[in-house]
Amino acid sequence: MEVHGPFLGMPLVRAMGGGLFEVRASGREGIGRAFYCTITGRRIVVLHEVIKKSQRTPPYDLEIARRRLKEVKP
Repeated sequence: MEVHGPFLGMPLVRAMGGGLFEVRASGREGIGRAFYCTITGRRIVVLHEVIKKSQRTPPYDLEIARRRLKEVKP
C-alpha cells in the first residue's frame, strides 16, 4: 500500500461502498480482514479488523467499521 496506494484492487482490496475498503490477508490463524478508509490523499485509517471463520464477513463487524467511518469522515 505504501508503494501503490490504498486502491490495490481485487483480490487484495475490495471496495465496500461509501468510502469503506477491505484489505484481505491469510495466515496460520485464518483469513484476516481489515476495514479502512482514506483521508486527505494517501492517509489510511484502519477502522476495524477481524479473523474470519466463515466465507461471509459477519454483519456485526461490518457495522462496527461503518460506524467508525462516520466518526472519522465528515
